[in-house]
Amino acid sequence: MTTDQGEIVKRHSIGILGVSTVALLAAGVLGSGAAHAQTPQSEGASKTVTLTANLTELNGSGASGTATAAVRNQKIKHIEVHASGLTPNAPHAQHIHYGNQAQNECPTLALDSNDDGRLNTVEGIPAYGPVVVSLTTTGDTSPASFLDVTRFPVSADGGYHYSRDNLHITKVAGTGYPGPAGTGTAKEIAESIREGEGVVVIHGVDYNGNGSYDFSAGASELDPNLPAEATDPAACGVLR
Repeated sequence: MTTDQGEIVKRHSIGILGVSTVALLAAGVLGSGAAHAQTPQSEGASKTVTLTANLTELNGSGASGTATAAVRNQKIKHIEVHASGLTPNAPHAQHIHYGNQAQNECPTLALDSNDDGRLNTVEGIPAYGPVVVSLTTTGDTSPASFLDVTRFPVSADGGYHYSRDNLHITKVAGTGYPGPAGTGTAKEIAESIREGEGVVVIHGVDYNGNGSYDFSAGASELDPNLPAEATDPAACGVLR
């Protein structure tokens, strides 16, 4: 990423999408999915459940990897993401997605609603749901940090090894639950992640292979000041 492009991404990414914005993105899309049965908080919530996801490429990125998460109550006690094949020396936003009315799977090009040959972040929401945890390197891990790229991993030579402890799962609006703003409680979201419905998504695709995020694929649907290359999904896997 060039100095100018890096400044553009940093300047316009920090705090772009707070929780309310994520809710708005999700609200118009998740209603088309089949609602999941809401299970009561199980007695197993206090037990640590370890889940693993195999990350496979989206948008022809060539990216792959694995993610492992240990979940107990409303906390991710430990999570690791090991990824390769990404745009080298570039920041990559990464999240756990979940939606009560989403498929909670990785998307396919069948969701390419504008027929431009690629999936943007919003087009993938019916499959993986909105962001419920931001896998940042430091600080806040709620959806409010959805695109704070200064706190996401940078792929040295096209890969990275991410590890972090004690990420709190919070209530999130726009997750498709009945009630005001479709808000899911921390208990409901944590239970669904433990049951194998959390989806890890890594973002950032260098479509034209020039080694940096630029506007060759147009502007991001999330913010016109950001290139689509910086926000389109690059890899995905379900935590099971």
